Amino acid sequence: MCLAIPIQVEELVGNDMARVMLGGVSKIVSIALVEHVRVGDYLLIHVGYALTRLDPDEAERTLQAMRAAAALEADFQDDLVFEERRA
Repeated sequence: MCLAIPIQVEELVGNDMARVMLGGVSKIVSIALVEHVRVGDYLLIHVGYALTRLDPDEAERTLQAMRAAAALEADFQDDLVFEERRA
């Protein structure tokens, strides 16, 4: 299964590359597949390549859903640890 993540462009660095940041992690990605990328655009990123531009509202909804899923996973893991300690 593959996962593409919406990320906002922080800086254009030349040679069809841009700096993006998610969760405090900065990364340089290729924007060669998407035309007319600007700082502030949301792009769908997969393995270091921007695949398409996203509507900002759609990108935020997707990021919120991903955060909610991560929080559920963390709660589930905490419950497993608690149950293991009780056993």
